[in-house]
Amino acid sequence: MKKKIRVLIVDDSAVVRLSLTSILEKDKDIEVMGTAFDPYFAVKKIQKEVPDVITLDIEMPRMDGLTFLRKIMSQHPIPVVIISSLTTKGAETSLKALEYGAVEVITKPQMQTKQFFEESRIHLCDIIKAASISRLKKKRNITPLIVKPKLSADAMIPEVNYKFSKSMLRTTDKVISVGASTGGTEALRIFLSGLPINSPGVVVVQHMPEKFTLSFSKRLNEICRINVKEAKNGDRVLRGRVLIAQGNSHLLLKRSGTKYYVEVKKGPLVNRHRPSVDVLFRSTARYAGKNSVGIILTGMGDDGAKGILEMKKSGAKTIAQNERTCVVFGMPKEAIKLGGIDEVLPLKIIASKTMSLINRI
Repeated sequence: MKKKIRVLIVDDSAVVRLSLTSILEKDKDIEVMGTAFDPYFAVKKIQKEVPDVITLDIEMPRMDGLTFLRKIMSQHPIPVVIISSLTTKGAETSLKALEYGAVEVITKPQMQTKQFFEESRIHLCDIIKAASISRLKKKRNITPLIVKPKLSADAMIPEVNYKFSKSMLRTTDKVISVGASTGGTEALRIFLSGLPINSPGVVVVQHMPEKFTLSFSKRLNEICRINVKEAKNGDRVLRGRVLIAQGNSHLLLKRSGTKYYVEVKKGPLVNRHRPSVDVLFRSTARYAGKNSVGIILTGMGDDGAKGILEMKKSGAKTIAQNERTCVVFGMPKEAIKLGGIDEVLPLKIIASKTMSLINRI
């Protein structure tokens, strides 16, 4: 029998601990090995049995989640998923947690509607699986976990007419489309920091909860030479600007004449995600074609693999992050397997290679 992923839940709320346990144990690949209402009790449980993944609340009595996280990462690195409240303060603190070594951030599941709860359940279980095979863990024999998609990009945008895309006139405006998931916050920081101030417009889908993308964009804007902002419906794709997809909304590239802009749109989960990388990449293939470069970075699953193949078929140049520098080599691996990638590169040289490709377009 395949070994289940053992999860330790650390949260001071009994209701949250019970809810998370109920959600996770419905997945046949996951086992909740224990719960703890604060970090001190968590340490006692870890001393008896080391979990594969820890879910961690930030605000707790006696010791806050950030302090506990830093102790874990300095003494005994274990993949940690932050379970945060959907607030601006929660988003900012959770971004610090990612900097301290947390693998992912997710908002606490809420019993709003049956569909909303089901989407939260799917997302939480997928993130636990991604964390369990992240590169923070010591090497061990792992059976690869395959995430079955629910809907394709067809749910949001029609399939691309490649004959039209390839015949599309070149314009002075170029577009860089980027997709990332687990480990993507750090990968995007490195990639975007490497772009020059006169870089072509960049559109990004990073799998991240609603409200967190605003704080993430502001933090990147403080670090990068180019301007970074959370995308708003109708925003122009401009030289020296990065548009980050809003959490819980799809991001599509559109074109009016020779100018590009974005559409922020609700819709179903595509490949279990909203925003979906496949949706962004298909819209880039449709409206930018050979005027674009597609980049797929670290992440669990296969979101973006079919979309970047469509970009390549439309004449775009495509890059995937290599296995050695990925936190989870899922999305790039699937894109490579489908034949959608021109070059596989270490993270630190992707920015310079992108600019080299742009200059040849």
